[in-house]
Amino acid sequence: MKRFTVFCFSNKIHKNRNQNPDKLFCKKLRESMEISRKDNEESEKQNNKNVASIIGSDRTNVIVNHDFSSGMHLWYPNCCEAFVVTAESNVSHGVLDPSKCGSYVVVTNRKETWQGLEQDITSRVKPCYLYKVSATVAVSGPVQGLVEVMATLKLEHRQSQTNYQFIAKTCVFKEKWVTLEGMFSLQSIPEKVVFYLEGPSPGIDLLIQSVTIHSESKPELDRVSAEDEANIVVNPNFEDGLNNWSGRSCKIVLHDSMADGKIVPESGKVFASATERTQNWNGIQQEITGKVQRKRIYEATAVVRIYGNNVTTATVQATLWVQNPNQRDQYIGISTVQATDKEWVHLKGKFLLNGSASRVVIYVEGPPPGTDILLNSFTVKHAEKIPPSPPPSIENPAFGVNILTNSHLSDDTTNGWFALGNCTLSVAEGSPRILPPMARDSLGPHEPLSGRYILATNRTQTWMGPAQMITEKLKLFLTYQISVWVKVGSGINSPQNVNVALGIDGQWVNGGQVEINDDRWHEIGGSFRVEKQPSKALVYVQGPSSGIDLMVAGLQIFPVDRLARLKHLKRQCDKIRKRDVILKFSGVDSSKLSGATVRVRQIRNSFPVGTCISRSNIDNEDFVDFFLKNFNWAVFANELKWYWTEPEQGKLNYQDADDMLNLCSSNNIETRGHCIFWEVQATVQQWIQNMNQTDLNNAVQNRLTDLLNRYKGRFKHYDVNNEMLHGSFYQDKLGKDIRVNMFKTAHQLDPSATLFVNDYHVEDGCDPKSCPEKYTELILDLQEKGAPVGGIGIQGHIDSPVGPIVCSALDKLGILGLPIWFTEMDVSSVNEHIRADDLEVMMWEAFGHPAVEGIMLWGFWELFMSRDNSHLVNAEGDVNEAGKRFLAVKKDWLSHANGHIDQNGAFPFRGYNGNYAVEVITTSSTKVLKTFVVEKEDSSQVITVDLQGL
Repeated sequence: MKRFTVFCFSNKIHKNRNQNPDKLFCKKLRESMEISRKDNEESEKQNNKNVASIIGSDRTNVIVNHDFSSGMHLWYPNCCEAFVVTAESNVSHGVLDPSKCGSYVVVTNRKETWQGLEQDITSRVKPCYLYKVSATVAVSGPVQGLVEVMATLKLEHRQSQTNYQFIAKTCVFKEKWVTLEGMFSLQSIPEKVVFYLEGPSPGIDLLIQSVTIHSESKPELDRVSAEDEANIVVNPNFEDGLNNWSGRSCKIVLHDSMADGKIVPESGKVFASATERTQNWNGIQQEITGKVQRKRIYEATAVVRIYGNNVTTATVQATLWVQNPNQRDQYIGISTVQATDKEWVHLKGKFLLNGSASRVVIYVEGPPPGTDILLNSFTVKHAEKIPPSPPPSIENPAFGVNILTNSHLSDDTTNGWFALGNCTLSVAEGSPRILPPMARDSLGPHEPLSGRYILATNRTQTWMGPAQMITEKLKLFLTYQISVWVKVGSGINSPQNVNVALGIDGQWVNGGQVEINDDRWHEIGGSFRVEKQPSKALVYVQGPSSGIDLMVAGLQIFPVDRLARLKHLKRQCDKIRKRDVILKFSGVDSSKLSGATVRVRQIRNSFPVGTCISRSNIDNEDFVDFFLKNFNWAVFANELKWYWTEPEQGKLNYQDADDMLNLCSSNNIETRGHCIFWEVQATVQQWIQNMNQTDLNNAVQNRLTDLLNRYKGRFKHYDVNNEMLHGSFYQDKLGKDIRVNMFKTAHQLDPSATLFVNDYHVEDGCDPKSCPEKYTELILDLQEKGAPVGGIGIQGHIDSPVGPIVCSALDKLGILGLPIWFTEMDVSSVNEHIRADDLEVMMWEAFGHPAVEGIMLWGFWELFMSRDNSHLVNAEGDVNEAGKRFLAVKKDWLSHANGHIDQNGAFPFRGYNGNYAVEVITTSSTKVLKTFVVEKEDSSQVITVDLQGL
């Protein structure tokens, strides 16, 4: 398999990092340096003696001539000058007298910040080992305040660019020795590895007294299965007190009991508490640097509870802090649990590191300040591989057969039905006699409806209405469609939500919903699936306010035939996605070609199929490999959102988006810009929420200007104001015109980008806020006010999809004449085969509808998706059943044709739009290979293939 390695530094960028810290900080740092200077020197001398005694072991110093006792042997100044100062040389740099502090090297005549001292260590480092770096450094010259000194690796690769890996940095005062410490690990050894020290501004001399690089741990790539079970957390049960544990900006204490003996360990003899917490992120932590491998999935388990501050329940979270070699900090949420002050609870979750890490710390955090976190145990192990579930076996599925009793109310009674709550049920006449539209294509043979309906009166709660038990009628893993006509009584003065709900062992499941504000009959279409055998299941209709009558007619629940739907969609795709093509061969006498064999193979379908990616993903070459092979579009999960690019006012972060965009553009991957704004208040940074109207208006304009000018022409689409059907923060703060102005300004700044609306639950019938009718109303309102809306985004986070329901939404939106994209598609099921079925349905529904012009999956890699059990590739790179089905569908979207050239020198076929190769084999076995493109048009396409020279 070809690997695509992506490094964090594509180009070395050097900046002047001189700083002017406040006086109090400088005073404290000076005092600390003065106190520790002599200790550091003594420690370094002793360390050097120890190194000499362990030559040949893993603790051997990687650096040769680490203290310059052999002059400049094996050290080289990088585009500058260097010399060694010894006691005998009778030279000193300021107060750094070599007779007192020992020999040191002076790196001088520096013209750039990156110029320093280097040593080639290629032959002395090993892959996957963790190395600790320690260097004693100082600076001299025109220094004001603090300056930075950095340790860096230069990695030179065959036939590719040189890359740089940051190790560590420290702040240094003039003529004061400071110890710089850091760690690094290399997954593979390139052609050349050079260690060097750099950093001060040009004109400032860099002084180096000694450098050591020691191996801290051996690789664990070949661990046997018994070692796989080893807990990488040291002292996990606190049997060795608090050794290896520390407080994350708080105090930690060991206990055998608390609260007068009411709190005791769940296991073992002791537990720890994080106390004196002033921030939510304060907690108990342990450094696990070098113990976790990249691209390997780990499972963390902790036993936790909370105590104090009158808090009885709070969220406790396990988090991983990762410092990457390029100095990016990354926080990975592993898992959360609702902890209480009454009992211990188990917190469990998984994590994976995509790239190399300089430091890794795992910790628990979360409760409000003042509340203690109690930790009884913490384990982190390589996660056990769970074998996939077998495909479900469903006997006699009875597709299209209603499972409810007495849906037609044929005997004028409510037999089979009961009232949920103390409302009254009766039968009345006057409901529709035809099935709701969404059920007509999927329900089996059926009779017209009876015209009778259930009338629910005396309703004193919204949940009251007609109900029926269906426990014994449900079959696991079947997708059930729900269809019903509903109406509400007169006298309503506000919109009423009516919902078909299911109670599955006490859990509420949404089976479809509609908003009613008139006296007409309305259709509800929904779906559900049960993947675990219930002990009790009922269906009921609910929703209008208390005192409002509810009318229900022709409620149907029936399993849908996925394969029958797919056959229909494939016929549909043949009509709307394929095009008649005639290959006309030229350049040779047609008589010589008549009867020659032709093999046409489609290489690439031009229909956009993209995915969501994140910055950390592109550090994983296996992820990048799958991404580049199987997708032609991308969208960034968070890295373009305002809260990411400007988390604090004025502090812009575009580096992550730049890295991702560069990867995409260099591999001909088109990109969507998601999103300029997000209308849901919970997603808006606090500093924005705190602004007055004038400042907020200016901030919105600055956001548009900064983003659109920076990336002009680089994003094909923008989601301008995300989820306007579900939020109204900017509209509430700035007035109704702000949404239109966002679109207008975005278009002015980047006219090449198509501007989208984007929202969720549009296609599944379960959310009245985002039904197709309301989405249409929003779009028309924006357009009437001059907003250049160019596309409709349907997110597509769907459960148990049913084709006719999805297609109905697309039909309703399609009348607007705008391109429709599924912008965030994902499906979820514990069973990979069912997940594969759902994904297959959604891909063909999109491909089979003429208004849909692209599909974006909301990720594909385990642990990097917003929903559990929705991934196509397992965390360690194995393609699961859903991923295999995805690849199979994409393969089905490639057209092939075989035959012979006719007497006119032509070969006709019908194929999907995209790139093709044609192979011609003559009777004399001469072969020629040509490529061509089938463009998107309704009429037939004639393509001339020049065979001159055959």
